[in-house]
Amino acid sequence: MAKYLGMLMAATAFVLASVPAWSSSGAVFISSEKDNTITVLDGKTQQQIGVIKTCKRPRHMQFTPDRKRLIAACGDDGSAVVVDVESRKVVDKVALEQGAEIFDVSRDGKTLYFSNEDEATIVGIDLVTKKIVKEIKVGEEPEGVLIAADGKSLYAASEVASLVHVIDLSNGKVIKNVPVGKRPRRLMLTPDGKELWVTNELGASVSVIRTSDYAVTDTIKFEPKGFRPDNVTPVGMAMSSDGKTAFVTLGRANHVAIVDVATKTVKKMVLVGKRAWGVALARDNSLLYVTNGLSDDVSVVDVASGRAIKSVKVGRVPHSVVIDD
Repeated sequence: MAKYLGMLMAATAFVLASVPAWSSSGAVFISSEKDNTITVLDGKTQQQIGVIKTCKRPRHMQFTPDRKRLIAACGDDGSAVVVDVESRKVVDKVALEQGAEIFDVSRDGKTLYFSNEDEATIVGIDLVTKKIVKEIKVGEEPEGVLIAADGKSLYAASEVASLVHVIDLSNGKVIKNVPVGKRPRRLMLTPDGKELWVTNELGASVSVIRTSDYAVTDTIKFEPKGFRPDNVTPVGMAMSSDGKTAFVTLGRANHVAIVDVATKTVKKMVLVGKRAWGVALARDNSLLYVTNGLSDDVSVVDVASGRAIKSVKVGRVPHSVVIDD
């Protein structure tokens, strides 16, 4: 299992006794699968202010709990790079595994959990001791990984099995398998932690799971006009800070669905670029950023009006987007 472990510079960059306040830059970071880069935009003007060279095929990105570092997983060389947010320089590299894509970091910053599609496992790495602390067998082709609101459980989506696994992190055991739609991809919790939303890429839907008993309480279907059901491929999600509105990218349907969380109804469809994939919402809920993988751009959506107001060219095949705000 040593193949998973990388040379980590200064483990204290990850580990935090508490999460202090941060001074945000407002910068927007977009990973580019084909260019092996992260493009950085000014959050006010949406102008490009930097390009960060990474490892091969960067995809999922996430800030460390103190938001001083940005981790990007690279699928084609089995590693993740660690970027200093202030200097926008790569300061570290962590060995993971070929095909590693989605991960989550524990609230204390000590452990990184990632999905290993090839081995059908969820792997946890202790970022202090640099040792694997968990290796949990799950369904075939796991992708989405998300730590529960209380930090005690982890959710993992298995694309082939069409299941969401609930894992007890204290012992690494799967305690529940929840059937959802076809090819579940990404996971999102409501701000109160009471609902887990799951995008079903080949089911043109989102499954809503009640976290108190893991029952599927709702299925939200997406039917944008002019698109066949097999071209409606939801993947990315974001939610407003008040938990009232969700945003779901519809992949090859080239739209973002705006969903009323209380009623589970689609309020509006917003036309964006080709193959809408990743999505991030500004902290003030004013702007939504959508990565379009087949048009090599990012759509900027004005939330109040529910329309795309700008298209910004970025690297080839943009995948994920995060905002330092």
